[in-house]
This record gives sequence, C-alpha cells and structure tokens, in this order.
Amino acid sequence: MLEGLRIAGPKLAGLVESARLIAPDGNVGVHCWRGGERSATVGWLLEKTASMKVLTLQKGYKAFRKLVLDSFGRNWNLRILGGYTGSGKTELLQKLRGLGEQTLDLEGLANHKGSAYGGIGAGMQPSTEQFENLIWDSLRRFDPRRPIWVEDESRLVGFVKIPDLLYAQMRANTVEFVNMPVEQRAARLVEEYGALPKEELAAATTRIQKRLGPQHAQEALAALAADDLHRVAMITLTYYDKTYARGLGERDPASIHMLDVNDMSIDDLARKLAERK
Repeated sequence: MLEGLRIAGPKLAGLVESARLIAPDGNVGVHCWRGGERSATVGWLLEKTASMKVLTLQKGYKAFRKLVLDSFGRNWNLRILGGYTGSGKTELLQKLRGLGEQTLDLEGLANHKGSAYGGIGAGMQPSTEQFENLIWDSLRRFDPRRPIWVEDESRLVGFVKIPDLLYAQMRANTVEFVNMPVEQRAARLVEEYGALPKEELAAATTRIQKRLGPQHAQEALAALAADDLHRVAMITLTYYDKTYARGLGERDPASIHMLDVNDMSIDDLARKLAERK
C-alpha cells in the first residue's frame, strides 16, 4: 500500500493542480462512470489539500444519464410554436419568457438556428449527449403543471439530435402556427443574416444547391454577389417553405391552430399566445 502511495503521489499532486486551473474559483464537480467511490476519494483529496468546494455526482455518470434519458418519456405539457422560416419564432420565445411563460429554447441549447445558415457565427455545437443533458437541465426547472413553449423543430438541430421520446411528444402536441406573409419573413431574414460574412452565406447556399435546384442556387448566389439579399431570401424560402409544409402535413390538421399575424407586432403576438391556455 505504501509503495502504491509513492507511485500515485505525483499523479495526485498533478490532479490537484489541474483542478485549480480548471476551477480557479474553488468550486468543482467530480464523478465516476458508475458507483462513486473513486470520485468521493478525489473529492476528499481536493477538499483537504486545496480547500476546494466539491460537488460529487452520486451513483456516477451512468446513473445520471439514465435519469436524463428517462425524463424525456415524462408527459410534458408542451405548446409547440410553429411557422415558416423567418416568422420570428426564436424572438417570440424570448418575448414569451419575458411575459413569465416557460420556454425551452432548443436552438439556443444546440447553439444552432436549424437551417443551413443557422451555424454561421454561432461557434461549436455541443455533442448530442451534452445537448440531451442541457435539455434535461432546462426541463427540471419548470413547473410541470404549466405549459412549456418550444419551437417546432426537425429531428436534427444542426448536427445534434432531439431525444426521440421528447420529439415524439413535440410531434403529437398542438401547434400554434404563426402565419406570417412571405415578404415580411424575407425582410426579417435580411435583417437577421444580412450583416454576416458574404462568403459564409455563399458556402451555406452552395451546401443546399441540390435541394434548391441548380438554377435557383445559381440565381441565389448571383443575387448574393450583387448584394440583393432580399432576392436570396425569397429564393431560399421557396425551398424551406416546401420542406416545412411537408412536415406540417404529417400532423393531424385538427392539432394546427393558424394565427394570421399580418402587421401584428411580435410583442402583441406574444401576448396573444400567452393568453391561450
């Protein structure tokens, strides 16, 4: 045992030094894959030798992951916020949160806005596993008796996948569909994406050229080169609207509540949605 301590001593010192670098404020979390005995030992070491405040994950990460995955099968009180691309659904979620509503921002957690253009300037996405952990962390903070607003998404948000059990509930629940005129949506997209680097917009357009069709893709790229961003938006919306309409058509028509917005402001729209109980 003494010989083992001689061998492990330098490694333990390095572990403490690493912990200080990772958590300079002195707060650190530790966990095992399962069980928890080794993490408890490491926690004791950090507390005694470095005066760190340690949070230990009981029963290990494997048990935690089971808790996370099982939680998605719970009957969540979801309200689905739908609408074609450019309808301002993310902004609506933010407005609803400001009105005291519970909102699950999947795109925020995924660090991606969902479309081919949605990762521009957003940085690295989490892994699908970490995405699931972040969703669980959001859901556990909600009052299950109250509605939870979530944007209608495809199964993948960028490169990460919505948990199957949660996605099934999203597809089965009622959709509040924001029916905004296409010209208005195009204008919103120009405002949202217009300042992004042109070369990155061109790369994103090229990635979907097979789905746009070669002629439409070339027209969109030419419009982008000429700084006609409104034309680019109108061309790409033709593709995205068809894709979204196909997914919407797979829902029960009785579960789709159309909300014609026309010139209604986002603030007024959020208040109207919050009133729907």
